[in-house]
Amino acid sequence: MARQKGIIKLEGKIGDISFYKSKDGYLAREKGGVDASRIKNDPAFERTRENGSEFGGSARSGKLLRDAIRTMMQNASDSRVTSRLTKLMTQIKNLDGTSVRGARNVGVGIAVPAAKALLKGFNFNDKAILGSILFNPFGVDLGTGVITLDDLIPINDLNTPSGATHITLRGAWAKVDFATGDTDVQETNAVNLPIDATSTNVVLTPVAAAAGAGTDLFLLMVEFFQEVNGNQYTLKNGAYNALSIVEVQ
Repeated sequence: MARQKGIIKLEGKIGDISFYKSKDGYLAREKGGVDASRIKNDPAFERTRENGSEFGGSARSGKLLRDAIRTMMQNASDSRVTSRLTKLMTQIKNLDGTSVRGARNVGVGIAVPAAKALLKGFNFNDKAILGSILFNPFGVDLGTGVITLDDLIPINDLNTPSGATHITLRGAWAKVDFATGDTDVQETNAVNLPIDATSTNVVLTPVAAAAGAGTDLFLLMVEFFQEVNGNQYTLKNGAYNALSIVEVQ
C-alpha cells in the first residue's frame, strides 16, 4: 500500500494498480495474493484457513455486541469501532484454552476472568473516552443494573466541550451470549441536566433485568447538547459523546 502524492489524486484501476481514497488519504496498492480456491483447498494453507475461521468468529462476536447496543452506539461511536472491537474479541478468543486451533472462539474465552477484564472499560468512541470526560465517581449494582452518581456537579465534574449547555446520562444492562448469539438489552432512564453548579444525585435504573444466559455488560453513556430557543441539539453529530462498558460479570 502506497500513499498518493501530488496535485492530481486518482481513483480506480490502471492495470494491476488500484487507486482509492480511504480515511488515511489517497492510497494505491498492487493486486496480489494467492488464488482463493487454492487457499480453500490446498493442504499447505491449512493454518491460513484456521486463522481465517477464528478471525471470522471474532468479527461476528464484535458485530453481535454492536448490534445489541446499536441504538446507543448511533450517538457515541468512532469510525474505527468495528476494527477495534474485532481486535478485542480476537484477544478474548485467544484465551480459549480448550478448543482446538481453528475452533477457538469468544464464547469459550469470555468465561476466563482475564477476558472480562479486557472487555471492561472498552470505549465505543475513542475520541471521547469516558474517563477523560466524567470525573465524578459512579457505582454499579451488579444485581439490579442500577448506576448511581452522587453529588454530580456538571460544571465541575465533566470535561465539557465548547458550546455545550446540557448533558444527558443514560445506562444499560446487556446480556450477551457469545456462544449462542442471543442478546437482551435493558436501557435505563435518561437524566438530562444543565451544565451548571447544581448538585444532583443521578440514579439510572434499567426498565427490567436483562434476561437469558451469557455475559452481563453494564454500560454508561454521556451525551452533550446545546440548547437553542428551548430545543436541545447534539454537538457535532455525537463526536463528543462517551459510551463505555463500565462493569462485566
